[in-house]
Amino acid sequence: MSTIEKKRSPDTAPYRRPAHEVMRLSRMGSGHPTRLSFLRVLLRRLSRGNWQIDRPVWKVDAKGVGHGVYRVKGPERTYSLVAFAHDLPDEMRSDRVIATAWDATFTLFDGDPTPEDIARLADNVPYQEAGRISPAELTLARANRSVRLFDHVVDALSQGKQPDPDEIAAVGYLMRTTAVYGSGKFGASDRADIATRPELAAPFQVEMLTVWLIRAFTVDIVEHMAAAKSGERAVRLNPQTRRALGVGNSTGLGMAPFIVRHPVLLNNWMMAREEALARVRAQQDAQDAAVRRIHAALDAAHANAEIWHSQHPVQVRKLHDLRRDLTLIKAKLRDWDTAASHPWDALWTWGTETLTYEGQEALLSLMLEPHGALIDDLADHMGADEAASFRINGAMSVRELKNILETDYNWALSIDFATPDNIARFWYVSEEKLEPRLGERASEEGATLEQPLCIARLMSELYATLQQYDVAKPVAALLLDHPENRYAVRRAQIAQNHPFAEVHDNLIAADMLPIDLLRCKLAFFGASQFDPRSDRWVRINLFAGAPFPDELRAEGAA
Repeated sequence: MSTIEKKRSPDTAPYRRPAHEVMRLSRMGSGHPTRLSFLRVLLRRLSRGNWQIDRPVWKVDAKGVGHGVYRVKGPERTYSLVAFAHDLPDEMRSDRVIATAWDATFTLFDGDPTPEDIARLADNVPYQEAGRISPAELTLARANRSVRLFDHVVDALSQGKQPDPDEIAAVGYLMRTTAVYGSGKFGASDRADIATRPELAAPFQVEMLTVWLIRAFTVDIVEHMAAAKSGERAVRLNPQTRRALGVGNSTGLGMAPFIVRHPVLLNNWMMAREEALARVRAQQDAQDAAVRRIHAALDAAHANAEIWHSQHPVQVRKLHDLRRDLTLIKAKLRDWDTAASHPWDALWTWGTETLTYEGQEALLSLMLEPHGALIDDLADHMGADEAASFRINGAMSVRELKNILETDYNWALSIDFATPDNIARFWYVSEEKLEPRLGERASEEGATLEQPLCIARLMSELYATLQQYDVAKPVAALLLDHPENRYAVRRAQIAQNHPFAEVHDNLIAADMLPIDLLRCKLAFFGASQFDPRSDRWVRINLFAGAPFPDELRAEGAA
């Protein structure tokens, strides 16, 4: 039993949503960030642990070229973002992962880098994949300017003025990252080497720390360039404008398969969120402070929805639903009977009967927001020891395995894979960038290199094999006869004890939207303002509205 399962109280059982409701792409693709999102977890830890943050190195010239170091000192360890700023011609600026030059490149260094460390990194980090980093580095990242906003902000500040609020709202970030690599990629430290550190135990903490410090760098560089342009006439961003800025990100198919390949991790993320919702619903009353906070959270959600724009048809429809549903929630809260028994459960029940998936998932986020003392402990259990569930139980009977499929994978067994639309796509890894891609089976070559990401079809094939097999035999005998089913058997055994391990949809269907997978994962990161540019990649904003390093201690991070 995982630690997240041990945190589930019997008292919350009646209030938990079942996996067949939660794990559908239509709902997963409507996810919103919550207080359990990884960037929120990071900021709370930095604030409550009284971490000290400074910028000991800033060697950037008037053209905005050079490097800086952002240092984060904790009780036991120090982490440093080493940032390199470049002079990139406009024609070389690209969001694509195959780009070879960027406006800025970064690495998160494990400790306090020496001048020799910085010199070594300067010879490698700006080249990203073409360079090499060492286990002393925890991440590798790059970013490009939002030319529209970056230049506008530099010009405005250099003239002693604040930038146009409408421009700030329309873009929302000065730079957007096109990759933030960690977990051993390109020579960086392996996840296993740092996972036992308390401050990094939660998922994606080094990546979130990297992006948060990049956000500080993006503001520092525009203020520096404005001052270099006009000297004492230049002003700095006012706190309100600065606070509105986040870090943009362009994310494509490379991220989508992650939640399929890590079923235990996905289970723990989902289970933590669902247990949090169940705890809130199980409360017998609504405290006045919590009621005030959900109203404040709703106001913030309304403000975010107003500046959240997209031209993608799917997202346009979702934004219409969201704005309508937030208005309905506001009206509901005006006559919500907080004195009745279990008022939070009544609010949730109303939402499921009234709101779209977009609105329901927004309501989930709103309901969690006032309840940090009740649910924040769940964030400590969202990681996973995936090796513990890797070993196949060969002693299990084929009968028991068959029962698992009929119980936990009935959604997969109902799909007809003889229908062309149900096998329309295939996942593969590109030779050029070693990144996941999605091919069209009827018109593109490469299906022979298909990756095992369509769990539904694999389970259907396994079930067909079991129909012709002696159910009294052990799984070990089955796999000796049919080793091609080994991966599916392992997945089925994992799902037996991890109810949220699988996406309950066909991931190679013609109508499958990869952006639903992306949004699910990015909402757990803490992303906002999802803006799909196709069904396969999306732009987002990270840390917009969050405190900056100099603000963290003054106000804390709830």
